[in-house]
Amino acid sequence: MPSTLQLLRQYESRNVTFIEADGSWPIIWERAKGMRVWDAAGKSYLDFTAAFGVVAAGHANPRVVRAGQRQLARLPHAMGDVHPHALKAELAQALSRLTFGRWRRTGRIKAVAGGKTVFGNSGFEAVEVALKTAMLATGKPGVVAFHGAYHGLGYGALNATHRECFRSPFRKQLAEFAEFVDFPAQPEQLPGMERVLRRLLKTKAIGAVLVEPIQGRGGMRVPPETFLPRLRQLCDASGTLLILDEIYTGFGRTGRWFACEHSRVVPDLICLGKGLTGGFPLSACVGRAELMDAAWPAATGEAIHTSTFLGNPVGCAMALAEIEEIRRQDLPRHSERLGRVFLYLLQTLAARFAVIREVRGQGLMVGVEFADAPGMSAGALCLRLVKRLLRAGYLVLPDGARGEVLAFTPPLIVSETQLRRLCGALAQALVAEGQVSA
Repeated sequence: MPSTLQLLRQYESRNVTFIEADGSWPIIWERAKGMRVWDAAGKSYLDFTAAFGVVAAGHANPRVVRAGQRQLARLPHAMGDVHPHALKAELAQALSRLTFGRWRRTGRIKAVAGGKTVFGNSGFEAVEVALKTAMLATGKPGVVAFHGAYHGLGYGALNATHRECFRSPFRKQLAEFAEFVDFPAQPEQLPGMERVLRRLLKTKAIGAVLVEPIQGRGGMRVPPETFLPRLRQLCDASGTLLILDEIYTGFGRTGRWFACEHSRVVPDLICLGKGLTGGFPLSACVGRAELMDAAWPAATGEAIHTSTFLGNPVGCAMALAEIEEIRRQDLPRHSERLGRVFLYLLQTLAARFAVIREVRGQGLMVGVEFADAPGMSAGALCLRLVKRLLRAGYLVLPDGARGEVLAFTPPLIVSETQLRRLCGALAQALVAEGQVSA
C-alpha cells in the first residue's frame, strides 16, 4: 500500500506539502491530545505550534470534542444565510459580549450597542469581510497595511499581505489597493511611520488601516505600547476605520483575551479565527453594531456576502465550548504568567549563545531571532534547529521574512516544566550546530 507521502506526491498539488527527499520531513500526524501529538510511527511530540495557534485549550479538548460530536450527530450542516440554526445566533451573541460588549462595560468605549458579526471559514475571509465593510462604510477603496503583514492569501486579503513571495505570482490579477508603511518594531521607528501614515491619510482615499497587534508570520514582532493608541487617534482624526487582525493573537494568546487590550485600544472591526474553535474551520469579523448597520444593507433574500458553510453548526458548537474552556481555565491569565517565565528562560539562553539576536513576545506568542552564523544564514540555521528539535520530539516552526525567527505558540495549557524542557532541548540543538556560548 502506498505511504501517505507517496500518495501526496502523486495526488496533491506539489506546491502544498514540502517533502524532504530523504523522508525526514514532514511527520504524519496520527492523533493528538493536550500538548502532545503522535505520528504514524507512534512517536510522541510536544507541540509548541498549537497547530498554527489553533488549539488554545489543547488538542482534542474533551469538552470541545464532545460539543462537536453532539452537534455532528444532531445537525452537521444548515443553510448559512437562509434558514438559520440556534447556535449561530448564540455564537454571534457570545462574540459581541466578549468584544464590544465587554469593552463597553470596562469603560473603554461609550454608547456602543455591542458588536455584530459576519462568519467565515478561514481567517482571510474574516479579513475580506472587514475590507468590504470599510468600503461600504466609507466609500473609500484604499487601505493602509504594514511591511511584514500577513492577512491571508485570498485575492482580497492578498492585497494587504506584504511578503513578495505570496504576491508576485499573482500581481497582474491584484487591484493593489493597499499602501504599505513600516511596522514599528522599535520605539524610534514610530515618528517615521506616523509621518508617512499622516501623508497617506491626507492624500489618498483611505477607508481603513489594517494591522496585526503583533506580527506573527512577520517574525513575532511586538510594537511599542503606544503604537495602537496612536493609530486609533490618527484614524479618529481622519474618519478612517481601524481594523485589527487578531486571528493569531486572539483568545488569550498574548495574555489577554485580545492583544489590543494591552494598550486599551478598541478597534472598529476585529478579525478572529484560529483559536476560536480549537480545530474546526470557522472565522468571524466582528464590528461595532452601529458601523455594521450603517455599512451593510438589510437582507432582502440575497446576501451580498455569504458562503455555503457560513456559521456551520459544528463549528459554532465547538467555538462556544472553546470560549467556555478558555474562560473556565482562565487561560489568558495562565498565558500571561507563563509567557513571562518563557521570555526569562529564552533570554537566559540568549546570554549564553551569541547567535541569538533577540528574544521577544507577549504571553505565549514568542519568537527567537537569530543572526547569521559563520558560513550559514540565520534562516538556514533556524531551519536546522527546527529539524533537530523535531527529531528530539518538539514541534516548532520558523517565521520572519527570511525564516530567521524560531516561533513558539504552544497551546495555552502548556506547563512551566514543558517550557523548561523545550529550552533545554534548544540549548542542546544549538550546541550540536556548533554554536558556542557567548
